[in-house]
Amino acid sequence: MWNEENNKLKRTFEFKNFSEAFSFMTRVALLAEKADHHPYWTNVYNKVEIELSTHDAGNIVTSKDRELAYAIDALLRS
Repeated sequence: MWNEENNKLKRTFEFKNFSEAFSFMTRVALLAEKADHHPYWTNVYNKVEIELSTHDAGNIVTSKDRELAYAIDALLRS
């Protein structure tokens, strides 16, 4: 579940191993590039932490962030 705090949407994803986490990041990267909206993220072994905010709007959460969060979640449903 995404949490909104400090003007960012945040979520941590946990996978079975590094390969699954990296595969997920690759799919997110393709979504982000298509949307021209790139997340701040970190990865350590099987965990991926993502933060979304819109720089052009003054680093606040906008519909652009919510749309990308929804698209990211859809990756896990497919």
